[in-house]
Amino acid sequence: MTRSIPLELDQVPSDSKPTLEAFTKNIGFTPNMMATFAQSPIAFNAWAALFGALSKSLDVKTRDSIGLAVSEVNGCNYCLTVHSFTAEHMAKLPADEIILARKGEATDPKRHAAVEFARKVIESRGQVSDTDLKAVREAGYTEANVIEIIALVAMYSLTNFFNNVFDPEKDFPAVALAGTI
Repeated sequence: MTRSIPLELDQVPSDSKPTLEAFTKNIGFTPNMMATFAQSPIAFNAWAALFGALSKSLDVKTRDSIGLAVSEVNGCNYCLTVHSFTAEHMAKLPADEIILARKGEATDPKRHAAVEFARKVIESRGQVSDTDLKAVREAGYTEANVIEIIALVAMYSLTNFFNNVFDPEKDFPAVALAGTI
């Protein structure tokens, strides 16, 4: 059964078009997830606003590593292909760091603390321990940074859930399936 049908640009609701066109211009093509998500201007534009705002938080290696960790926990194979590609090509993470991120780890101690904390947030549904919170703070993250990590977990979970439900055709090179590393 086809779970989703991405829209062609001329089929996209007018309230989604500016956002979708901006992503298409920036990326160079229209990802299937976005062409499907754009069917709801309210949800799509809300996600895009959050995505844009959070792209200013932390650094790209940490953001992509969090995306990988959360997508692994949520079993989102579509997002794992996207985040693996962006981690390699935009964040310049080597292959071994991408695998570590999927496991909630990193070789850089500060990034490790953020990714480990993000994984604990998603695995525990936010019921982290005092020790978990203390560890991320002691690694040098401010209260604002901790809030941003939580917001990234929520944003990535939204796209994970969306893609797990609709299972759009993958636009990026295949990676090992979630739960297989």
